[in-house]
Amino acid sequence: MAKPVIGLTTYPPGPGHGHHTPELYVQAVVRAGGVPVLLPHVGADMVDDWLAGLDGVVLIGGGDIEPARYDGGEHPTIYNLNPARDDTELALTRAVLARQLPALAICRGLQLVNTVLGGSLHLHLPDVVGEDTLHRAPPREPIPHAVTVQPGSCLAGLLGEHSKSASWHHQAIDQLGEGLVAVAWAPDGVIEAVEQPDNPNLVAVQWHPEITAADDARQQALFDHLVRLASKAV
Repeated sequence: MAKPVIGLTTYPPGPGHGHHTPELYVQAVVRAGGVPVLLPHVGADMVDDWLAGLDGVVLIGGGDIEPARYDGGEHPTIYNLNPARDDTELALTRAVLARQLPALAICRGLQLVNTVLGGSLHLHLPDVVGEDTLHRAPPREPIPHAVTVQPGSCLAGLLGEHSKSASWHHQAIDQLGEGLVAVAWAPDGVIEAVEQPDNPNLVAVQWHPEITAADDARQQALFDHLVRLASKAV
């Protein structure tokens, strides 16, 4: 039986390298039994052709979404804006949701899901919730914090109702997108995961499970779940 093919979005190219996806994401997909394929953001017109050959998608983390995409205003901490990446990934996210293709949305990926469904983001969390719970260590480094998961949610079935997760973000959901339900929270009340009740093929988390997945079976379970769902399409 063929293994499911999993597309992963990418970081922008830079001096000396092209579009790229951090190895931690790739290896998590491989451990789960999927075949990883990288999706460079070279135009929204690629999306239909990609999806014709994919069984699932990981929307990876990365820089901020341009606030104009959700009428978010401006903030001096916003960084790594890339209109080409936004164009491609927003189009990909819309298509993935419309087709209910198995998807794991991580950090920026969750924010893409929320944005295409009409939601908004807090531009800089310390301005909103303070820093009693750090969501990113200075200057821009990951840091663990507790996450509480809604009992009975799909996510609780994978992680349990309490988890220690690797956080690496300075933005998060403000207004939920249409049809989304919050299913996990940080100690300060920040939304850490959402589900779409009419789409059982979506898991979307604000933290970075790939960082600890090699040593934490519960974080790896998010990738395993994606590949199990994708296997049904093979």
